[in-house]
Amino acid sequence: MSLLGRAGHEPATRESGYAAHRAGVERLLASYRAIPPGAVVRLAKKTSNLFRARAAPTAPGLDVSGLGQVIAVDPQARTADVAGMTTYEDLVAATLPYGLAPLVVPQLKTITLGGAVTGLGIESTSFRNGLPHESVLEMDILTGAGEIVTATPTGEHADLFHGFPNSYGTLGYSVRLKIELEPVLPFVELRHVRFHDLRELEAELDRIVVERRFQDEAVDYIDGVVFSANESYLTLGRQTDEPGPVSDYTGMDIFYRSLQHPDGVIRDRLTIHDYLWRWDTDWFWCSRAFGAQNPKIRRLWPKSRRRSSFYWKLVALDRKYHIDDRRQARKGNPPQERVVQDIEVPVQHTADFVEWFLREIPIEPIWLCPLRLRALDDAPATDGARPWPLYPLEPQRTYVNVGFWSAVPTERGQPEGAANRAIEKIVSAFDGHKSLYSDSYYDEAEFAELYGGDTYTELKTRYDPDQRLLNLYSKAVQRK
Repeated sequence: MSLLGRAGHEPATRESGYAAHRAGVERLLASYRAIPPGAVVRLAKKTSNLFRARAAPTAPGLDVSGLGQVIAVDPQARTADVAGMTTYEDLVAATLPYGLAPLVVPQLKTITLGGAVTGLGIESTSFRNGLPHESVLEMDILTGAGEIVTATPTGEHADLFHGFPNSYGTLGYSVRLKIELEPVLPFVELRHVRFHDLRELEAELDRIVVERRFQDEAVDYIDGVVFSANESYLTLGRQTDEPGPVSDYTGMDIFYRSLQHPDGVIRDRLTIHDYLWRWDTDWFWCSRAFGAQNPKIRRLWPKSRRRSSFYWKLVALDRKYHIDDRRQARKGNPPQERVVQDIEVPVQHTADFVEWFLREIPIEPIWLCPLRLRALDDAPATDGARPWPLYPLEPQRTYVNVGFWSAVPTERGQPEGAANRAIEKIVSAFDGHKSLYSDSYYDEAEFAELYGGDTYTELKTRYDPDQRLLNLYSKAVQRK
């Protein structure tokens, strides 16, 4: 069976891929030179997977229109050269024909490889493969100084290689990335395991991550969903080439609803293509906010627009015209505070955090995804993991990503971002970290302590000496 699924296509030839990439790099450099001295350098990019507000640009942006292709796939070496703005949808379509996939494929099709590396990404292979930047072998990076440097784990620009993840374009932008790939089989056999107690789920999750087995079957993928304190699930995936029927959650059926059952374990099967994109059709469960899960509306909703990129357009319209706030005001309700976050806490605090969250923040469901930094034979650290100073997780320690994406009513007399501030405080208390793709409210000293401190300052001085790019605090917290 072909691994292409319904959306696959053959990658470009190696020669044409490199030729197109060179042309794209020339356009990028020309656009950098066209930005007036002293103006902030930004991407001229129409779409984004960020949820934090940003100041309107006052100068032309970087032309990255020629940096959206898979340059070449080497099936023997199991590597790919990929332009920085290539979406994972296109990357997967180029690698699956060879029976290969990136080591971590974030959940949404329009996330770019460069975005996942500089802004972090995660998925159900992260318990064994870490985060997307950990499978990068080398990167060509356009620095704030307007130079393209090649950064590798060792060598002249090793500091930038290790400091680039979680820098969000404040040290530079990835132009080309060489990444590792792993073999995949045509199908994924799923087991949805029901839990009635969050602490039982936490203990079982901790064990499975270490042993990579459950009830005498291998586990290649793990994530989970919490609907309430009494109803939560782990979804365990196993690669297989055994033929058989598969489910389809791109039509009327909705993937996250298929998890729910009274007790025990139920099974399901997907093609590898549909497994990788199982969350995109309904943007996890966020499509319900647009009525797309209502059966009457869903029948009329074009299938081509049941995808995260289209829901993003609806979110952009809401932001521009404040549609939901106006609707709430007509009902006499206060404006909503957006609570769209991913956080990581050590696995031993998973139940603690989720129980707190369910008490204090009226949002459900929430997503769980375990991760461990990847152990590498050539890593300089004695524990076998490379240092990533701008998002300093501990090696050989299991963390759990908790994702929640909705809004809550504001309360009179509370400061702006009251719910998000409370989340930041409890995450720090549980020795965790928060991703920076959405609203943040840290003061500058605490932010520096959590996200790189002096290391970041040194990198900024070396690679952006004239401060052409925003700094991380200005971008992530001050919304510049």
